[in-house]
Amino acid sequence: MAAVASALQRQAAVALLGPRQVGKTTLALALAEKTPSLYLDLESRADRAKLSDPALFLERHEDRLVILDEIHRVPELFQTLRGLIDRGRRKGRRTGRFLILGSASIDLLRQSGESLAGRIAYVEMRPFDVLEIGPKPAARPDLWLRGGFPDSYLAADDGQSFALRRDFIRTYLERDVPMFGPRVPAETLERLWTMLAHGQGTLLNASRLAAGLAISVQSVTRYIDLLVDLLLVRRLSPFHANLGKRLVKSPKVYVRDSGLVHALLGIADHDALAGHPVVGASWEGFVIENLLSAMPDGTRASFYRTAAGAEIDLLLELPGGRRWAVEIKSGLSPRLEKGFHFARQDLKPEKSFVVYSGDDRYPLGGDTEAIGLREMASILAGEQSRK
Repeated sequence: MAAVASALQRQAAVALLGPRQVGKTTLALALAEKTPSLYLDLESRADRAKLSDPALFLERHEDRLVILDEIHRVPELFQTLRGLIDRGRRKGRRTGRFLILGSASIDLLRQSGESLAGRIAYVEMRPFDVLEIGPKPAARPDLWLRGGFPDSYLAADDGQSFALRRDFIRTYLERDVPMFGPRVPAETLERLWTMLAHGQGTLLNASRLAAGLAISVQSVTRYIDLLVDLLLVRRLSPFHANLGKRLVKSPKVYVRDSGLVHALLGIADHDALAGHPVVGASWEGFVIENLLSAMPDGTRASFYRTAAGAEIDLLLELPGGRRWAVEIKSGLSPRLEKGFHFARQDLKPEKSFVVYSGDDRYPLGGDTEAIGLREMASILAGEQSRK
């Protein structure tokens, strides 16, 4: 909430972006309790009817924060908002006018990029992360298994959590995807999503995916673009620099929420996860999402891999030119491979870490430390506060 409140103090409009069911509406309504506001749910026909003449209606509420939920339902509003913001500025009302909630980046970025440049700030709302849930008591559900969507994480038991995530997937495929993107058969997109989960953290090979789905490479690329824009899939870019090395050029692809990975693959509990081939890649994606959520603004994240086998799972280039190398290992006894040492020789990072499944922090040799995920995320969050 603090990030949204701060953005409203410096801009006339704030776009709160995040996938469905991540808690955007709950946060917005909590914020509305602290300031005079008007909430409009644009999925409601009655609320959309109020905006038959949007400029006239919204001008009547220029002294209040107007919350526009599910803005993709009325994308033509952006042009109206631009005029209202400019007129408000001339009256001295320069900040805190509109809070816009959206379940995807594509419509908001396109529309507001055309209409609200210089008038809008963006805040991404992610599922729960390790810092938000705090140290884990014995009775607290496992964030890695269930993922960070609030309903899934807070479900009564693992079975209920799994069922909720399957419902979430079905809702996206049958309702939300057709609303945002091209006409995509739900069965085809689910198979693609599942293939991405099976290949969690692997290099994107659109030709292989296209062959498996019996569709064109262009269709695969377009469908993945849609899942990325819906904030459900992440493409992690490779590191590029003139090092005299043959560097991998394809991105790595991750289903962003670990709970969705497990639901797509039919993994309902810890026993199934422990014995599944995806367990290491699932942990890798889980760690990456948590660290990217905690990293300081302005940090550039990538991975490093050469044709000769040098590799770093996550390379963080922090503000000030500092470079941190992060290797990710599931299990309680992490061991470093030669590829990581070769990559460190290539890049000479300031700090090197191995994030593993335990909580203790200890040296592994070669200026590299083993560290738990929560402590690593706390260190990155502390870098944010130092800025």
